[in-house]
Amino acid sequence: MMGTALTALVALLHIYFLVLEMFLWTKPAGRRVFRTTPEFAEASKVLAANQGLYNGFLAAGLIWSIYLGPNGFAVRMFFLACVVVAGVYGAATVGKKILFVQALPAAIAMAITVVARG
Repeated sequence: MMGTALTALVALLHIYFLVLEMFLWTKPAGRRVFRTTPEFAEASKVLAANQGLYNGFLAAGLIWSIYLGPNGFAVRMFFLACVVVAGVYGAATVGKKILFVQALPAAIAMAITVVARG
C-alpha cells in the first residue's frame, strides 16, 4: 500500500515535470523553476518539450504498474529504476537538487515496494 502511494507520488511528480517542460518552459513559472532567461527558454523550448514527453512516459509506466496491481511488480521496478537512473544522471550533470527531487523518492518507493512484497 505504501509502495503504491509512493509510486503514485513519483508519477505525479513526473506529470508535473511534463507540464513544466512542455507547457510552462517559456512562461514565468517555468523560467522561475528552472532559473532560465527568456532568451534561453525560447531557444531551448523544443528540447525541453522533448524532455517533458519522456517524463510523461515515465509517469505512464508508473501508472500502468499501479493499474496492474501485484502483477505489475516488474513493470514498477523497471520504471522506478529508470527514474532513479535519470535522477542520478541529472544530479551529476545539471544539479544535485535533482537527486533529492527525482531519484530519492523513486528509490524509496522501490525499497518499500520490495520490502512489502516480502
